[in-house]
Amino acid sequence: MDDESIQWGLNFSVEFRRGIEDNLAAWDIKQRLIMTTDTQFPLVLVDGSSYLYRAFHALPPLNTSSGQPTGAIKGVLSMLRKLVVEYSPKNMAVVFDAKGKTFRDDIYPLYKANRPPMPDDLRSQIDPLKDAIRKMGFPLIEVSGVEADDVLGTLALQASELGISTLISTGDKDLAQLVNPHVTLVNTMTGTLMDEAGVMEKFGVGPDNIIDYLALIGDTSDNIPGVSKVGPKTAVKWLNLYGDMDGVISHAAEIKGKVGENLRDALEQLPLSYELATIKLDVPLDQTPEQLVLEDPDDEALLALFKEFEFKAWIDELNDKLSGGSGNAEPAEEVAVDYQVIDTEQALQEWIDKLRDAELFAFDTETTSLNYMEAELVGVSFAVKPYEAAYVPVAHDYPGAPDQLDRDLVLQALKPLLEDAEQFKVGQHLKYDQSILALYGITLRGIQYDTMLESYVLDSTATRHDMDSLALKYLGRSTIHFEDVAGKGVKQLTFNQVDIDIAAPYAAEDADITLQLHETLWSKLQAEQSLVSVFEDIERPLINVLGRIERKGALIDTEMLNQQSARLAKSLLEIEQEAYELAGQPFNLASPKQLGAILFEKLEIPVRKKTPKGQPSTAEAVLQDLAHDYPLPKIILQHRSLSKLKSTYTDKLPLMVNRGTQRVHTSYHQAVAATGRLSSSDPNLQNIPIRTEEGRHIREAFIAPKDYLLVAADYSQIELRIMAHLSEDEGLLGAFERGEDVHKATAAEVFSVSVEEVSTSQRRHAKAINFGLIYGMSAFGLAQQLEIGRNEAQLYIDRYFERYPGVHRYMDETRASAAQNGYVETLYGRRLYLPEINSRKVPRRQAAERTAINAPMQGTAADIIKKAMISVDQWLRQDELDAAMIMQVHDELIVEVHHSQLEEVKSGLEQRMASAAELKVPLIVDVGVGNNWNEAH
Repeated sequence: MDDESIQWGLNFSVEFRRGIEDNLAAWDIKQRLIMTTDTQFPLVLVDGSSYLYRAFHALPPLNTSSGQPTGAIKGVLSMLRKLVVEYSPKNMAVVFDAKGKTFRDDIYPLYKANRPPMPDDLRSQIDPLKDAIRKMGFPLIEVSGVEADDVLGTLALQASELGISTLISTGDKDLAQLVNPHVTLVNTMTGTLMDEAGVMEKFGVGPDNIIDYLALIGDTSDNIPGVSKVGPKTAVKWLNLYGDMDGVISHAAEIKGKVGENLRDALEQLPLSYELATIKLDVPLDQTPEQLVLEDPDDEALLALFKEFEFKAWIDELNDKLSGGSGNAEPAEEVAVDYQVIDTEQALQEWIDKLRDAELFAFDTETTSLNYMEAELVGVSFAVKPYEAAYVPVAHDYPGAPDQLDRDLVLQALKPLLEDAEQFKVGQHLKYDQSILALYGITLRGIQYDTMLESYVLDSTATRHDMDSLALKYLGRSTIHFEDVAGKGVKQLTFNQVDIDIAAPYAAEDADITLQLHETLWSKLQAEQSLVSVFEDIERPLINVLGRIERKGALIDTEMLNQQSARLAKSLLEIEQEAYELAGQPFNLASPKQLGAILFEKLEIPVRKKTPKGQPSTAEAVLQDLAHDYPLPKIILQHRSLSKLKSTYTDKLPLMVNRGTQRVHTSYHQAVAATGRLSSSDPNLQNIPIRTEEGRHIREAFIAPKDYLLVAADYSQIELRIMAHLSEDEGLLGAFERGEDVHKATAAEVFSVSVEEVSTSQRRHAKAINFGLIYGMSAFGLAQQLEIGRNEAQLYIDRYFERYPGVHRYMDETRASAAQNGYVETLYGRRLYLPEINSRKVPRRQAAERTAINAPMQGTAADIIKKAMISVDQWLRQDELDAAMIMQVHDELIVEVHHSQLEEVKSGLEQRMASAAELKVPLIVDVGVGNNWNEAH
């Protein structure tokens, strides 16, 4: 076999498989984040299509007296009843293949071409079976364009994100690729459970290799090609010997005999086989796992069906139930709750006394909006012990709404309690509640715990940190969702429009669940003192700081933004005309399909990468690559960049100005970024570009009011300084200690010249190396960035490590420590778990290793800026300075200060940021001043 064909096979990894691997990596990471030994399965998913065929072919024929076939119906319904009895699931769904073609038929027209037509005796049972399933109260799902397997995979992924243990009932071997410690298969006809060990025992490979296994052996029933004459034994042998499909392909030239020839002949179609065998994990669905609730059966309708099917035993069972007999079903055990509605001053005072006597109470607000600057308070809820809570409605407004306590009266009665710093409170995302109370002149103090942040500090990557997800994961409890009480979509009510009888259990439950979550989460955090410190010293005090920054807001020049929008609109039109000329025709620049047709069909530009569906990719990375050689992709990138600026910032920001403050008020998120960094939304201040002129114009629109100035203070090369501290490399430490330009110093070392002789190009290369290595960049990545050969890039890296051996040692030790512990830590003990660090899949393991190297630096930088914010906030308030922090963006703080106190604030800001951490190298802070953010930066 020639080298070109082997190389084509190897390109399987970097071209086709990258899209699939990304999909699988997202699945595998999210699935493995939550390890459990719990044998209960809150979610049971049934492969209805699989069991329909198995019941039809495996069970004896069954017909009614009129000749109607019912064997498959009886078999599938028996299986469903058995599942409910054995596993008592909280949520359940039965999934069937929809009629018509799927995306796999589009990829491969011969897919399942060998299957014979469905027997008429089976086809006639499908609709009656589905009717019976629905009447039994089981959610039933069919999605056109995909198979049942894809729906099952998507639901299992979503369930994993919510911390739900999942059991998939199926006879389909393809679903073994979904198995891991949180997902188990069961064959209901045999009763066999299949976990990871079961997959290994049955197939000879683990779940990670099932897709590789299926692609190699093929599937005659689905007409997946595979490798000729390669059966399970050979596939297992290869995968155990070479690790995965990549390994098999890379050793294809070495495999001898006829089977080796067959493998090499199959290299061209292996990507197709792999794609056909891969379960899709992102099917758009109308229901989430927690919404797949078993409903009460329609017994009367079922009785009629069973009579039609002549299922005598089930008819007798239903008749017994309907006549008042005991039947077979047992009600699920539920814990009694005591949720009270407070509608008298006496009852309110009794609860205030109860709260005052408690060491800790849970507190929550109900409002009309998620916008903390515009929401109106509708009610408050409290809990002092599990399963006991109260809701105080104060502003429900709908026809027939009962009398409620006056909002001002309630808030005045609660004010001393809420403002008492010694009266400890717990809440879920209390920063929001604090801002709501601030609108009514109440300063919420005594925030001792926040369950969102407790979960985030415990494991930032394990689950979403909203209350509903946490309740499912840690309490095994499905909560009342907002949509359950307010509805969905355009008809969704605001909370003040919700009937109090419906609103009260929802609101009281929020406080109750929050208290229960705290008890569980805090006990877990206390097992690791470093995590307690991260919570108490960084995250908890930051709640107040961020709340003040958000409520202060930033002043913007809306007229300037409107003018810039007009300029951008003109530029976009000019770019469109230029694109039309290059393409030779008008087309929609925002349409990937039309763009792909122009680039790859009309202009015949070589396809660099394909989407998972086999279409030529027009993703940004692909266009950036093509832009080096072709003018149209470069134009498209310019258009996308300007269009995003216009829609995201220049058009949108003026509409976000609060009418009361005349400022924009972002929301900072503490529990989103896994590394500990803050993120922001509405508007997102983190992604405003600063390297382009148009991006800088947007920063110019963030202005200081009359008689005030903006001070921007930014850490200089903080992550490189943290690398020097962590690695203790003498060369890096010395460069920073001497105050040298570290990029020039690195260039001098790598290129063996004096610092004075370093050229601009050499410094640029050294900067790419410095920052690239702390992000785990390979020689391939460095070569792409610097547009040099891979060998030359590897030479640069080798020289770097020769000059800075401490960095190399740190990286090796970090990788080893992460592999052993499963996580890495910042200087302050914040953890980032790395479930892929020991993956057998090389790309996933390498990605985890890169994260392991970078996360301690990025996470430590995040911790340092947070500690600096806490210090600066305390100083500004304590000294009563006419200044306030108004923004935080990455490693930068922006402070609005009266001109009379400029020098004091500049000096104090620099001092406190520089002393926020004690490193082995100095922390340098660059401080700028201006009438707008761009000038100050």
